[in-house]
Amino acid sequence: MTGATGFLGTALAERILNVIPDAKLILLIRAGRRASPIERAKREIIKNDAFNLMRERFGDDFDRYINSHLSAVPGDVSKPLLGLDDSGLDALASADIVVHSAATVSFDSPLTQAVSVNLLGPTNVGDAIKAAAQRAGKAPTDTHFITVSTAYVAGYRRGLAPEKLLRNTPFSPMPDFKTEVNVASQLRDEVERDSRVPERLEDFKKSARKELGAVGGPLLAQKLEKIRDEWVNDRLVELGIARAQSLGWPDAYTYTKALGEEALVSNHSDLAISVVRPSIIESSMIHPFPGWIKGFRMAEPIIISYARGLLKEFPGVPEGIIDVIPVDFVTGTILAVAAEDKPKPSTNIPVYQVASGSANPLRYKVLVDLVREWFLEHPLYDSQGQPILVPEWNFPGRGRVQKQLARLATNLEFADSIISHLPLRGERAELVTDLEEKKEAINRALSYVKLYGSYAETEAIFDVKNLLALWNKQSASDQLDFAFDPRLINWDSFVTEIHLPSVVKHARVKTTPDRKSTSARVDRTTSSILNDEFKVAAFDLENTVIASNVVDAYAWFATKDLPLGKKALFSLALMAEGPSLIASDRSDRGDFLRNFYRRYSKAEAAHLSEDANELFNSYLLKKAFPRAIERIRHHRRLGHKTILITGALDFVIAPLAPLFDDIVACTMTTDSRGRLTGNLDQTPPTGEARAILLGDFADKYEVSLSKCVAYADSSSDLPMLEAVGFPVAVNPEPRLLAMAKRRGWTIENWERQPGHSKLLLPIGKAR
Repeated sequence: MTGATGFLGTALAERILNVIPDAKLILLIRAGRRASPIERAKREIIKNDAFNLMRERFGDDFDRYINSHLSAVPGDVSKPLLGLDDSGLDALASADIVVHSAATVSFDSPLTQAVSVNLLGPTNVGDAIKAAAQRAGKAPTDTHFITVSTAYVAGYRRGLAPEKLLRNTPFSPMPDFKTEVNVASQLRDEVERDSRVPERLEDFKKSARKELGAVGGPLLAQKLEKIRDEWVNDRLVELGIARAQSLGWPDAYTYTKALGEEALVSNHSDLAISVVRPSIIESSMIHPFPGWIKGFRMAEPIIISYARGLLKEFPGVPEGIIDVIPVDFVTGTILAVAAEDKPKPSTNIPVYQVASGSANPLRYKVLVDLVREWFLEHPLYDSQGQPILVPEWNFPGRGRVQKQLARLATNLEFADSIISHLPLRGERAELVTDLEEKKEAINRALSYVKLYGSYAETEAIFDVKNLLALWNKQSASDQLDFAFDPRLINWDSFVTEIHLPSVVKHARVKTTPDRKSTSARVDRTTSSILNDEFKVAAFDLENTVIASNVVDAYAWFATKDLPLGKKALFSLALMAEGPSLIASDRSDRGDFLRNFYRRYSKAEAAHLSEDANELFNSYLLKKAFPRAIERIRHHRRLGHKTILITGALDFVIAPLAPLFDDIVACTMTTDSRGRLTGNLDQTPPTGEARAILLGDFADKYEVSLSKCVAYADSSSDLPMLEAVGFPVAVNPEPRLLAMAKRRGWTIENWERQPGHSKLLLPIGKAR
């Protein structure tokens, strides 16, 4: 069997192993980087809760039973002969039945991926069956090949869609699959070339810089390449959808599935083949237990977005049919087909559509009303503990909904372009991340409308005459174990008592009004950091330990001995440079420090060192975060090594030395007269350099980086934060706040002490 790690495959594996005691199940699974196929099978399939009841029934004998009935071979359906070696071909030759359920089921798969798996996959399986049979000296027709397709190969067809291959039905466009394979490959090459032209790479670089800020070259290059890959992927998705829709299918999934059927019958009409076409597969009705589901299917993201109040409207025809089928009805059909006599080789391959629309239709408005009523009675709750009121849909056209969402996305993008340039930190930076979350929600809603809207407007009704004839042939006991007659489904009960509770459970959304206090979260965070597990704590300085920066220190030194009038003029001139200084800092932190520190040229080093104590006591100490100082001291009480890594000048932060075991700061060269040259004597400790330095300290103290904690406020500190086992974003600027939220990092907002200076720039006082 292929596709066993997927939703349908796991359900089918459970049914085979649970109710067919003499069956031997061989799975084709890609080997992982660190796991063999059988290890993956046990981790991703057997450990799934689908096997809970079976595990209880067998008790201590469960593992022995599984080991004696289950095996796995390495392979890949997108490769010729499935990538099988001789032992894999021998295993395939031993199979009486081959079920091919592997597919890329995403409706927005890149064109080349959909072609390699959905279009070529069935043919590759057929090729492997023949090669295995030849190697074993048996007839290929001894193997019953059951391939799982989709009922939606009917595309935009209206009316009854028969249980026949598309080539045997009228008005079904069928392009040459070989041409489509070649064109997909050519398009991939063209898109790859287009992604590497200088203008495009410059755009990618700007996007990377916008997201990461003033990080160093390696991290920026890594992000740029990720953006380029995403662009290639998105472009191939667009091309796949465009090609599919031009030929009468809504997306690349249904288009490549249809061509996969055509390629299979064209290449392997001499095999014993059956085709099973499910409609939209959803959670189980009976087996392995009501509501079982693995991962999110098509409907779940829409349901949860609706329950969260994010989908104000969704297109669809109220009286139209939403054709869904429980997953156990699909597994029941596959096993019933497997129990049938093998079909004779023919171009008229038997097709079984596992669908509900023609026998037991679920109307779109009925489904929407059931969902709305259920969430009115069982609402989700927002972060403030308030119930979310679900909207009432009016079923507008898809184009209208897309335009509304696109307009809203444009407005949010404009607002983001303004707010993102403001110097916001900590809780104020939440404005930016809240806007980002709204943008993501709108874009997600727009993608749902684009991807799934056509399924809510489908006018095809899938014929199930073959399915019902197969059902009528089953014994009473088999009908209990392998139910698949769609007329058995009570939609009200299935939706409200089985499916929706299961969806909400698996979505892990907030279903109670309780609010967890911020103080409780802080206490949990503190206890998770301040324990014996960690050995080293590294701190950034600016806006992490002290609410100050290198410009503040320079302003204090520069104005200290100036007359009062000139102090004000100097401060005003420096403030006027503010926007350009911020832009330079955001562009490249290292270059900014080098250029800015040249202003110290010809200053007396000894004089500055003397003044640094006064700067610290009269200004910097008042700008320190009390919780930062306490956190450092707490780490030291636990025996942790504390390290300060900062771009500030060494003499400025010298008074902080008692708090740290090690300090890395910028140092400046001096001339023969003891004056600063304005040149740094080494690379500023920024970006990737901080991660490298922290790694050196970890080696020095003989600890793993996973046992280190790092505190920082800026996206330029990302390399250091990513390097440690416990990153903490302190008073983060918007970019870091957004990344920390996405990655689940700890976020702390530390307040300055009361009575701190609120001047935009400090003014030094002469002694």
